[in-house]
Amino acid sequence: MNAKGHVFHYGDNVDTDVIIPARYLNTPDHQELAAHCMEDLDPEFLSRRKEGDLIVAGYNFGCGSSREHAPIAIKAAGISCVIAKTFARIFYRNAINIGLPILECPEACDRIQAGDEVAVDFDTGVIENITRGERYQAEPFPPFIMDIVRHNGLMNALAARKEQA
Repeated sequence: MNAKGHVFHYGDNVDTDVIIPARYLNTPDHQELAAHCMEDLDPEFLSRRKEGDLIVAGYNFGCGSSREHAPIAIKAAGISCVIAKTFARIFYRNAINIGLPILECPEACDRIQAGDEVAVDFDTGVIENITRGERYQAEPFPPFIMDIVRHNGLMNALAARKEQA
């Protein structure tokens, strides 16, 4: 499983309230959440993003509230992967639970710039900056997390296991 796209680059402490503002939390519709993803932080995000693009950020991405809406909005907006120096732990868990691939790689976050084209191999953890001709190594997902990501979320992975049993 892989991801490839252009990068939106953000700094440290990107809070769940700027990923999806609280005023939109009254809807369970994933596409409605996606329609407001990042609008307070980056008003041009929605008009510039394309299916498969990536987000690269600094430390503590997804800090703030424990709402699952933030990774849902990112995934529904078509973002294929988030790479950060570190993630808030609850965001990390919520992202994996919904099947949004996320990787921690400080070197990649320091070197990759907004607009760069990047490819990610989730099986190996290799992040390739196609624009700059550089490679960075993130820790690949362990098999049980890769299974969740491949099945597009924890509930789907559990259902698939149940069917196989």
